Amino acid sequence: MSARYQIGGATAAEISASVEAGIRSGTLPAETALPPVRALAADLAVSPATVARAYQELRQRGLVATAGRHGTWVRARPPVATRRAALLPPPAPGTRDLSGGEPDPALLPPLGPHLAALAATIGPPTGYATVGVLPEVAGAARRRLAADGVPVDDLTLTGGALDGIERLLGAHLSPGDPVAVEDPGWANLLDLVASLGLRPIGVPVDDEGPAVAGVRAALAAGARALIVTSRAQNPTGAAVTADRAAALRTLLADRPDLLLVEDDHAAELARVPLHPLAGVTRSWAFLRSASKPYGPDLRLAVLAGDETTVARVAGRARVGAGWVSTVLQRLALALWQDPGTAALVDRAGRTYQRRRTALLAALADRGVAAHGRTGINVWLPVPDETSAVTALRDAGWAVAPGAQFRIAAPPGVRLTVSALTDADIVPLADAVARALHPPPPTTFTA
Repeated sequence: MSARYQIGGATAAEISASVEAGIRSGTLPAETALPPVRALAADLAVSPATVARAYQELRQRGLVATAGRHGTWVRARPPVATRRAALLPPPAPGTRDLSGGEPDPALLPPLGPHLAALAATIGPPTGYATVGVLPEVAGAARRRLAADGVPVDDLTLTGGALDGIERLLGAHLSPGDPVAVEDPGWANLLDLVASLGLRPIGVPVDDEGPAVAGVRAALAAGARALIVTSRAQNPTGAAVTADRAAALRTLLADRPDLLLVEDDHAAELARVPLHPLAGVTRSWAFLRSASKPYGPDLRLAVLAGDETTVARVAGRARVGAGWVSTVLQRLALALWQDPGTAALVDRAGRTYQRRRTALLAALADRGVAAHGRTGINVWLPVPDETSAVTALRDAGWAVAPGAQFRIAAPPGVRLTVSALTDADIVPLADAVARALHPPPPTTFTA
């Protein structure tokens, strides 16, 4: 724990507030280990039960994580705003940053022409009583999903995929409920599950999606919801195949009470067919966001689902944020309908595929196994994350440590390929091979 910050308090509430203040100020940064319960209790002259209650409250709110004998530490993304000075510094000058998980800005379609056209045709201001999902947007979304075999009897919009997942979990589950999530999986989702006080159950992932045996085990452990990434899974690049989808549908057909959530965030960028699970359970939702193909600033996702689930999500939005901006809806519609934009998205998908497959091939040539069937990321299993991240940083490459993506999965690191050029592939593959298989130390003889 940081020597600059001392946890204080005489009650569980005061101790948890003190830890939160340290996180908020940045003096208890992400991954900081907190003192053992008995040690902190002795320092504060309180009972161990008081400290345990404080840690339990922090854990239920998603601020800290606990792993038995491994202790308690601040989560990588605790759900509390921190001061700007506490944010992680950017990679060192000269280091190529492959840690972000974001699309290449140069491959995103330009929004300016569509915004200009929208400004000229938007019409009179919209009133509070007439807002919601625009009929023309709903119609276009239905056609796009139906073309991929997704049932779309009921549909709404959310402010992105994670916003939709948060609303779905909040509408169906209560704190303490177990949720089956991919392991390794999307770090933001794991942090969201923790912040909602839900209990994650990790489901192993291979190149074809969530393992059937893992899903079966999660269901046996009482999982009330299952979240599946359809394609371009983050961080492994997995995509659900036809055979895996058929096996999962057979398994899930016996669990009509389960909330099934599918996230197809990559959409057109994935470059492989969609094999949806939608409709196999009574409560289900299929999400497709606009951020990856069209730009992170387009905070819009289409959510299709059963009547009850969609009504709950839309109803909860109505008493909160209200609706997704109709200006944003019209912009998304213009992008969907523009053949030029479709061509740019297709080019981006092909470019990511070329960069990803080239890196995988170069790594394989050097005896390094990695995963990345679709999307913009490559998952690299490693014996030790710290040494791999350090060695690659020293070689000029910043990558994301796998700990933020894992529950019980083996160690790994994530490399985002969106910023790579053809000239980067060989130097990067060489650096990875050296990081994982360093040469023996040089010995000198007299």
